[in-house]
Amino acid sequence: MDYNDIITLAIAFGLGMLVGLQRQHSDNAMAGVRTFTLISVLGVISGFLTREYDNPYILPAIGLSVAALLVTANVVKLKFETKADIGQTTEVAALLMFAIGAYLVLGSKVLGVIMGGTMAVLLYAKERLHDFIERLKAKDLAAIMTFAAISLVILPILPDQTYGPYDVLNPRNIWLMVTLIVGISIAGYFIYKFVGKKVGSISNGILGGLISSTATTVSYARKTKDAEKIAVLAAFVVTVASAIALVRVMVEVGVIIPEKLPVMVLPLALEFVIMAGVAIALFYYMNKDNKDQSMPEPDNPAQFKSALIFGLLYGFILLAVAFTKDKFGDNALYVISIISGLTDVDAITLSLSNLIKVNRLETDLGWKLILLASLSNLAFKGVMAATIGSRRFGKWIGISFGISILAGLAIMFLWPDSWHF
Repeated sequence: MDYNDIITLAIAFGLGMLVGLQRQHSDNAMAGVRTFTLISVLGVISGFLTREYDNPYILPAIGLSVAALLVTANVVKLKFETKADIGQTTEVAALLMFAIGAYLVLGSKVLGVIMGGTMAVLLYAKERLHDFIERLKAKDLAAIMTFAAISLVILPILPDQTYGPYDVLNPRNIWLMVTLIVGISIAGYFIYKFVGKKVGSISNGILGGLISSTATTVSYARKTKDAEKIAVLAAFVVTVASAIALVRVMVEVGVIIPEKLPVMVLPLALEFVIMAGVAIALFYYMNKDNKDQSMPEPDNPAQFKSALIFGLLYGFILLAVAFTKDKFGDNALYVISIISGLTDVDAITLSLSNLIKVNRLETDLGWKLILLASLSNLAFKGVMAATIGSRRFGKWIGISFGISILAGLAIMFLWPDSWHF
C-alpha cells in the first residue's frame, strides 16, 4: 500500500471541503461542500489513472467531462429559472479544484495546497476585495499599473550584462533596484491609505518613513507655520519617519547582500536605537492637549518619471563611486556619500551594496559610507525644517537631528571592526 497516495487523497478531500464550505456558505446553488469535495477527489483519481496507465489523454478527457457537466447544469438552471444568476466564479473554482487534485498527484503537493488554500481565501474575501476596489482612486490605479509596467513589462526585457566604463552599469540590475524602491513606497502608500488615517501620530511617522521621510518633513514643517503649538508633535513624527528610513536602508542592504548583513547591521541598528530613543523622549514631552495631525495623503509613489530619475541617479552614483575609488582612493568616497545622501539615501545605499556584493568595496567601509549618507540626509532635512517650518519646530528638529548626527559620527569613527555578529 502506498501511503503517499492516501495522503494525497486526504489533502484533496480537505481542500475540496474547504472551498466547498465557502461556496455553500455563500448560498451558491451550483455546487457546495459535497460537489467540490467530489470534484477534487476526481482530479486525484484522474491523476492516478494518468500515472498508472501512462496515458496523457485520460486527464483532459475527464476534465472536459467535468466542464460539460457544469455547462449542462447552467443550461438546466436557465431553463427552469426566469431570473437565474449565472456567474462564472463557482464554475472556474470547480475546474481549478479538479486541476489542483490532479496536480497533487502529477506535480507538487506543496504548490497544490498553497493554491487550494489561496483560492479558498480569495473566494471568502470577495466583499473585502470589492470594497477595496471601490475605494481606489484614479491615482491609486495609476500607481498599481505603473508598478506593474516597471516590474512585469520593463524589467524582464532589459539585458542582464554590464556596459560602460568601470563595467558597473547593468540595465537589469539598475531597474531591479528601481522596482525594489518603488515596491517599498507603494506598500507604505497603500498601508497609509487604508490604515494610517485611523491610527495616531506614531503610524504617521512609520508610514512616512516607508513612503518618503523627506516628504513627511516638508508636510509637517508647513503645518507648523499655521499651528506652532504642534511643533513638538511634528518633530516627533519627522524623527520617527527618519528612524524608519534607516530601517528601510537596513532592509535594502539585507535584500542585496544578506551574507554581509551580520557585519553591517549592528552599527546601523545602534543609530536607529538612538534615534528611537530621541523619538520616545519627544513623545513624552509632547503637550497632551495637542490634537493629532494626520499626514496629508501622499502623491502617487509609482510615477514613471520618478522611477526613471531614480534609475539614472542610481547609475550615476555607481559610476561616480567607481571613478572616485579608482582615481582618488577610498577616502574620497566620503564626499560622494555626503553629496548623494543629501537628496536620496536609497540610491547610494543600493549602489554601495552592489559594489560590496561584487567585492569592489570593503564591507567595513561600505556601512560607514551608508551611515554617512543617512546623516547627510538628516542634515538636509534639518535645514529644510528650519527654513519651511516654524522657529519652534526648527529648534526641536535641530535638537533631535543634532543628537542623531553626532551619535552617528561617533559610531563611524569609534566602532571597532571586530564588533559584528
